[in-house]
Amino acid sequence: MLPPGDLRMALAALCRDDEWGRTWADVLQHRFRSDGALHDHAVGNLLIVALWELLGEAVDGLDWVGRLLGAQGRVLPMSAVPLDITARVIGLDPLHPEAVAEIRGQTEVATTEGHVVDVALDPADPPACPEALVAVAEADWVVVGPGSWFTSVIPNLLVPALCRGLEQTSARRLVTLNLGEQKGETDGFSPETHLEVLAAHAPELRIDVVLADEGHVPDPASLRRTAASLGAELVIADIADDQQVLHHDPAKLAKIYRELFA
Repeated sequence: MLPPGDLRMALAALCRDDEWGRTWADVLQHRFRSDGALHDHAVGNLLIVALWELLGEAVDGLDWVGRLLGAQGRVLPMSAVPLDITARVIGLDPLHPEAVAEIRGQTEVATTEGHVVDVALDPADPPACPEALVAVAEADWVVVGPGSWFTSVIPNLLVPALCRGLEQTSARRLVTLNLGEQKGETDGFSPETHLEVLAAHAPELRIDVVLADEGHVPDPASLRRTAASLGAELVIADIADDQQVLHHDPAKLAKIYRELFA
């Protein structure tokens, strides 16, 4: 089945901002603590999977959870079929550091000790979620990122119909850069490298705006040139959380989004 975890997190983030919404979001995120088989399982995952089994439709199940939360928006999967992520990695063999190995699975890719060259999906041509295609076509803006670059952001561009939809939409396209490297996945990546990797996986995708945090751009001129190569204007702003390292501040991010979207 589809992995429910990321879908659950997105739904919880969109909950209605009152006691009802926040309480149900907490329930969704709650993990059991016991010596039994349910230890560390999230309640929301079980709820989502139960709805999928009862309704037989991934989107219908997510919409029901969204109504329970009073979600301010809709959460859609990129594809309604289960997928695996594979990656070509170098540096796993100390005797042959340039040798390329293939690893499989989101966790394995995210925590590899090697250097990720590129990622792919298995199957390679999954059908896109029809509702997601409609949402992209009707949007005013599409925001790509932030998130785990190889295991959360780029996979959306590897679903052929969804990538075409992102290329052809009349919406403006904004890439929000991560605040830095992610250990095991993007070790050694500069902001420019993030954009270059994105372009390598979706060479026809044009970007309108690249958003970066003012404290995490070592070379603004270089990043501006890289953004321009994708057709984008670079916007540098204060969007980092002052309390959590390498986390975006939701309120700061919302403020700059409002300004850009206006």
